[in-house]
Amino acid sequence: MNRQCLALDLKDDPVLIAEYERLHQQIWPQISAHLRQHGVLDMQIWRLGTRLFMVMDTAPGFSTEAFARASASDPKVQEWEALMWRFQQPTPWTLPTEKWAPMKQIFSLPP
Repeated sequence: MNRQCLALDLKDDPVLIAEYERLHQQIWPQISAHLRQHGVLDMQIWRLGTRLFMVMDTAPGFSTEAFARASASDPKVQEWEALMWRFQQPTPWTLPTEKWAPMKQIFSLPP
């Protein structure tokens, strides 16, 4: 299993944030199926203010590039992403080609 941690910001609007959270209480079944079909074993999104933190555990051999291509060619995933973008905005450190920005691990508790 591999773990990826990513960050994204929400627009600073309490109504939009509440709607974003409501939509994530039961995401569309096609989105869950797409994630699992392409090697996502677990995904969690955490929020502090407007900052989102995603923890994504993936199967061995998971390819971010292959996942991005599969997502780009799936109309339902694109519909979900367009809906989510109403609430989201890049972090100040997000590259123009990214949405969720990968985070750099700086600590791990030694065994």
